[in-house]
Amino acid sequence: MKQWVVDERSAGFDESIRAASQYIQQGKLVAFPTETVYGLGANALDETSVRRVFAAKHRPADNPLIVHIAEVSQLTPLLPSGYAPSVRERALMEAFWPGPLTMLFPASAAVAPSVHPGSELVGVRMPAHPIASALIRASGCPIAAPSANRSGRPSPTSAADVIEDLAGEIDGLLDGGACGIGVESTVLTVLEDKVIILRPGGITQEMISDVMDIPVVYDAHLMGADKPPLAPGMRYRHYAPDARVHVWWGEAPDIYAAMCTLLLDEDSMYSHPPMRPAVIAPDDFLSRYTFPAGVRLIPFHHEMYADELAQHLYSQLRACDHDGITDILVHGVNPARGIGTAVMNRLQKAAEGRSFRV
Repeated sequence: MKQWVVDERSAGFDESIRAASQYIQQGKLVAFPTETVYGLGANALDETSVRRVFAAKHRPADNPLIVHIAEVSQLTPLLPSGYAPSVRERALMEAFWPGPLTMLFPASAAVAPSVHPGSELVGVRMPAHPIASALIRASGCPIAAPSANRSGRPSPTSAADVIEDLAGEIDGLLDGGACGIGVESTVLTVLEDKVIILRPGGITQEMISDVMDIPVVYDAHLMGADKPPLAPGMRYRHYAPDARVHVWWGEAPDIYAAMCTLLLDEDSMYSHPPMRPAVIAPDDFLSRYTFPAGVRLIPFHHEMYADELAQHLYSQLRACDHDGITDILVHGVNPARGIGTAVMNRLQKAAEGRSFRV
């Protein structure tokens, strides 16, 4: 795997981008940073290249990919002839592109079929990261890119994460440092009477509502309905470390009591192998309450807890695995407000049912 360490201000930036874009043009796979997580890129118009993405990630073939563009003009070839985005779709583009917003559109025949398996719709976004934008422009094609991790694992927010999961599976890696937002893009579809959020992410429901004149609602599967999700990255076990993840949200005393119930449970204390727990929580919560000896405490600033949790969640899940942590106890956030919706969505999937309102 060829690795380029890049910085848009460095002298070798253009040369590295050019070399990586040649890989894309040759049908090779290149991982690159976006403002959300690292993506694993292939030419979205080349079916053979796209299939290599699924093979490298061990990703189920029916799980669709998001197509990344660098300018609005690149959207036209992805859409059927004569189709034009609606006034509301254009308003969302103007408000949030470039940025962490993915929108579903009818797909043209030019889009590789494996990008949108079993669907006539394709997800498209314009990343707000200089390396991603430069790579797409230099490649001269839209780039299909899911997260650059082995399927089911926590998404990668650094080049080291990509190397850990995919070294030997991909051709190139643009190392642009850590990602800023830390959770994937919001995915939505615009209907005549409402906007449906299919996956919560970096653009919140409140932000979308501010620029729409119709209701903005969550897809039924996000509200607990027994209905399959439509958005990429939402159909399978995902975001999960090897350690067991436990999540509680509510009032602080109740969260603490629930954590202690698990930590002090005799079956847990004397399990084989023995429990090695970590607690992720606001710093004021961890300073207020006492935890048993041997529990690793991972604090985030209480005033920015939801944002810091979003940015660092995946890296902390991976770090706990590296250190042999068996159980990760997480102080959750309000899932009905701001970035908390995206954070709790990821945590609930990582917890595989061990998520509770207390």
